Amino acid sequence: MTPEVKAGPPRRPLRTALLALPMLLLTFFFLTGGRLPSDPKSLIALVVTYAFVNVLFVLMIHTGRTDRYRATFFVIYAVLFSVSFIAHMIDARGSMSIADDEILAGRTPFCHIVITMTLIPAALGKTIIFPGTITKAYASVAGMLVIWIGASLALGRGWCSWGCFFGGWDDGFSRLLKKPLIRNLSPKWSYLPYGVLLAVALTSAAVLSPTYCVWVCPFKAVSEYVPVTSVETLIQAIIFITLFAGLAVALPFLTKRRTQCSMLCPFGALQSFTNPINAFEVRIDPAQCKKCRLCVNNCPTFSLDQGSLEGKGAGITCVKCGKCVDACPRGAAYFHIRGTPLLRSAETGRLLFLYTAVLFMTTFAGGTIQNALMRIMNLLVTGRIV
Repeated sequence: MTPEVKAGPPRRPLRTALLALPMLLLTFFFLTGGRLPSDPKSLIALVVTYAFVNVLFVLMIHTGRTDRYRATFFVIYAVLFSVSFIAHMIDARGSMSIADDEILAGRTPFCHIVITMTLIPAALGKTIIFPGTITKAYASVAGMLVIWIGASLALGRGWCSWGCFFGGWDDGFSRLLKKPLIRNLSPKWSYLPYGVLLAVALTSAAVLSPTYCVWVCPFKAVSEYVPVTSVETLIQAIIFITLFAGLAVALPFLTKRRTQCSMLCPFGALQSFTNPINAFEVRIDPAQCKKCRLCVNNCPTFSLDQGSLEGKGAGITCVKCGKCVDACPRGAAYFHIRGTPLLRSAETGRLLFLYTAVLFMTTFAGGTIQNALMRIMNLLVTGRIV
């Protein structure tokens, strides 16, 4: 249950403005590259995206809350990504589906989840098993690998709350109810993605095919898919739709947990191993903690337990969403920079983390959001999204 508690006292407007000013300048540069578009639709999309990002950042700074405004960005980004991606697929191929000749020609967009299935073949056989374009294409293999490495260094598993273009679906549905209808979902389910990661890594290396994408990925329902032309492809389509409906819609709605992220996603499991080398973490001050367990009960990814309350911090599955920090009525939960004294740097740690996370989110998602907005405007004006 999300408690009705107040965050710390709001900052004074002048202090908020001074702290937010660098972000206003940086996001302008990253979104524009220093040049404004001449096309009216592109300019409108840019202005809306710029205002959207910075209003949310200012609210994070001014109110002291993180998760509420992060989730607003994250959920809207997931929906707009689907709009942009599906429209791009229709533009390029005439439908959401990917035909066999497109796959054989290596023109399949490379998704970050595929990284979990390409590492072993790439390391052992110097082979990229995914049929995508290496460079100079939409969602190229090299481009996504560079983004993944940068995100891992900057955010660790924070990728799953600040970058993943699918994660907003289960995050969004987990927020529709005020109280969970299913409360006793076992934290042991959070071990399952490691099994999935091992299984897809080994099977993909064995058959030289991205088995998770071919058989299990729920987000095929909101991106691209293989045309249903046989019993096998029909079974695949049923699996995709069932998993999306169950893990990204129904269970998040009923439990207020991110069940797709916590109970299936192999990429989230892989990102967990990058959390210990990331500069940022979530800690809990045991001296301030009254063991009310609001942080534990509100964590969407089962990343907090009794040990966390006793000073061990969040587990490696922590997605750094800030929900526990917002939920704590005593300010015991806080963002911390590894290697700095505990407690002394809480405010600085949160500010530096927000700058890192919001800049990454803006850089990674900004172009997609603008493209989706332009397509929506085109739909309203011409009746066509492509």
